[in-house]
Amino acid sequence: MYLTQGLHRASRLYPAKIALREGAQRWTYPELLAWVARKAAVLRDHGVQPGDRVALLGANSAAYVPWMLACWWLGAAIQPLNTRWSGAELTQGLADGAPRLLLVDEALAPRMADVAPPASTCVLPMPPLEAVAATARASIDDLRAGGDTLAAILYTGGTTGFPKGAMLTHANLWSAGVARLATVPTDADSCVLLVAPLFHVAGLGRLMGQFLAGASVVMQRGFNPRAALQSLQDDGVTEVLLVPSMIQMLLDEPGFSDYRLDGVQRVIWGASPISPALLARALAAFPQAEFVHAYGMTETSAMVAINADVRQGGPRAMSAGRPAVGVEVRILTPDGQEAAAGQVGELAVRGPMVISGYWNLPEETTRAFADGWLLTGDAARLDDAGYLTVVDRLKDMIVSGGENVYAAEVEAVLAQHAAVARCAVIGVAHERWGEAVHAVIVARAGHAPDADALHAHCRRWLATYKCPKSFEFRDDLPLSAAGKVLKSVLRQGHESPRAAQAATPLQEKQA
Repeated sequence: MYLTQGLHRASRLYPAKIALREGAQRWTYPELLAWVARKAAVLRDHGVQPGDRVALLGANSAAYVPWMLACWWLGAAIQPLNTRWSGAELTQGLADGAPRLLLVDEALAPRMADVAPPASTCVLPMPPLEAVAATARASIDDLRAGGDTLAAILYTGGTTGFPKGAMLTHANLWSAGVARLATVPTDADSCVLLVAPLFHVAGLGRLMGQFLAGASVVMQRGFNPRAALQSLQDDGVTEVLLVPSMIQMLLDEPGFSDYRLDGVQRVIWGASPISPALLARALAAFPQAEFVHAYGMTETSAMVAINADVRQGGPRAMSAGRPAVGVEVRILTPDGQEAAAGQVGELAVRGPMVISGYWNLPEETTRAFADGWLLTGDAARLDDAGYLTVVDRLKDMIVSGGENVYAAEVEAVLAQHAAVARCAVIGVAHERWGEAVHAVIVARAGHAPDADALHAHCRRWLATYKCPKSFEFRDDLPLSAAGKVLKSVLRQGHESPRAAQAATPLQEKQA
């Protein structure tokens, strides 16, 4: 169970197969294997040893992928950084992971002016290293590190501010990839268009799944509806992984009906709920394609449940589906007992794809598990046929355009503003993004904050997608007897898609 195994296998079985392409660039599996071995030698010459961490700051690209694979070739772990983070967030992430190297692609090099890496981290631009690797003759053997060896630190929302670093091992990512292949088979003729960022577990997991299957990947640096449609038409793409907001942008793109998309055999979506109306449009627009809903999270290597029955319609079409191969799920009542079929409770997950914990956060790790089960913080129910429906998020997570935003992180930044006495952040319905961040503000006495000033303050410390899109000013916040803000009251009149999907939503306790 090591993540470079797919390269070795496919190089032997499918030597002429295109493994990776971006624009006019393309590599067969043997070419990619040799390219990774040379890049691994370059990393070793820069001091990378087994067990080290290498941070990467770059958009999806055919250059990014082999550097990532080269780290695993050496037995090092990757620390992919969110390209939308602010300078302050990037500084904090680097301080947290303390990587040996930070590799920065050319387009994002100007961002480093606002970043202060640790003194122990060497910052290297990718383009010069690419040139060195291209001319280098030296290569090294694959260490074939696997199993419980740390493969990646991926950042997910934190309850106390900065995101937590989920520690994903080779076994975690490998198990999730195999579970997906066993649940929704992918053959070697598959070609996926990958626009989901590699610093997110969905994009990273799908990439590794294709390599495990010996299939092909078409990379794009970001999501552009027109470019994506052109690729779906011209590049032999058979599968595409999207979030609902991307699906909507594709369908809304002028001239959509002029593209020939009959080669697309499977559309996979995840990260946030899809509205019934949007799903109906998508099903009609891709009548030949299988539609699959994948539900997971960073802590489960993007794998919990898969619904491949979407086209069959009926009440289960909008569910998360059944647990994937190798995944165990339980629904827990507040007293820790297993819930009856149809009863809402907290979803707990167990399996080889579940992380062992969070980087440098032993207390957070302890809180996340109970008797070996990951407590997801999601409210869900199981029906008597094993279909899972996620009805709410217990951790106040907002899913905006496929990006996870945690209210506590935004609230912590707003609270730093001199004019803010108290605040609360919730997700509200948004036509394009599914949900948008909405801030409820109580002003400090003698101050009169306005939305523009508060937005500018947030923009200084947070990525754009985390900043509130709307503000509401109140004299006070509704509190429970225990002094907890009753966000259920604040959400009244701000119905979100995931709340609308819940037939029996979990209500906040009043005590």
